Amino acid sequence: MTTVYTFVPSPNHVYPDHPERPARLELLQPKLKSFSAELIQTAPATREEAALVHEKQLIIALENICREEAPGIIDHAPTYVTRSSFDDALLAAGGVIACTRAVLNGEANNAFAIVRPPGHHAEPDRAMGFCLFNNVSIGARKALKEGMERVMVIDYDAHHGNGTQAAFLNDERVAYLSAHQWGIYPGTGWFTDAPHAKKRIVNVPLPARAGDHAYERVADEIFKPFAESFKPQMIFISVGFDAHWNDPITSLGLSTNGYFMLAKKVIALAEEVCEGKIVFVLEGGYDPMNVANGAEAAFDALTKSKRGNEAKDLSPHREPDCESRIEEIRKWHGFS
Repeated sequence: MTTVYTFVPSPNHVYPDHPERPARLELLQPKLKSFSAELIQTAPATREEAALVHEKQLIIALENICREEAPGIIDHAPTYVTRSSFDDALLAAGGVIACTRAVLNGEANNAFAIVRPPGHHAEPDRAMGFCLFNNVSIGARKALKEGMERVMVIDYDAHHGNGTQAAFLNDERVAYLSAHQWGIYPGTGWFTDAPHAKKRIVNVPLPARAGDHAYERVADEIFKPFAESFKPQMIFISVGFDAHWNDPITSLGLSTNGYFMLAKKVIALAEEVCEGKIVFVLEGGYDPMNVANGAEAAFDALTKSKRGNEAKDLSPHREPDCESRIEEIRKWHGFS
């Protein structure tokens, strides 16, 4: 079992007092060499590769604003840019492409692109939500360009991946599922979205404090029939560690054990439907300890490393009952 990873910390993509900062990765970075995974080199995505998802006008405008007007805030999220941000965003997308190629070419069984700035809010025609280019969508389109016929993105960042949904809304080669906290930024992702694409565009809006138990049910009762119905040839995971119960800007309820459980379940799905071809892509997560612990849990699952029963950070909050929501979603998509 060979697991590879890319690491794009973008130290110059930083803005005072902003939660999406290089320090997110400071506790993870020293741990990376202890994982049973191989670091591979990253080259920047080309403008043509970015244009697999984004309108050329956006790419030009983003480069110009970074070169001429940065540093500055470009939307109300707030999303920021610095003079290095355009290059950092191309390198982040390139980190996903490098992982995608390694898995596609059989050089690795699976991979984890640890990159920033994150990507899943960036839409084809605009940067938003701390995201400049949609890294996971660029990786998915690159897989299609290199011969895949059907790929899937499963997103369990705390926020709805509106950009990924927008990128693939009418692309029948790509299925997208987002499990996220309802009622927070960006305010999209209700389960009846995209009625023309039932079973292919799937949203799982969850209440605050939904945690390990709810996510295990979602994985078993929604992720599984979703993957078995679409039968992708490759799976991408947008993993945000901001669904942890003590993330500073969200209020879901996952623990590190919960992240390990989710990683094991999506890896098992990949082994069932697409010969194990799976690429994890870092999205959010704003507490450095949660990012380090969550990434370690993902690597343990990817490399089949033994992991003890680490129940040290279980949520202290009572979980809401999500059964009726799960059943609504299953019925809407015909999974029940």
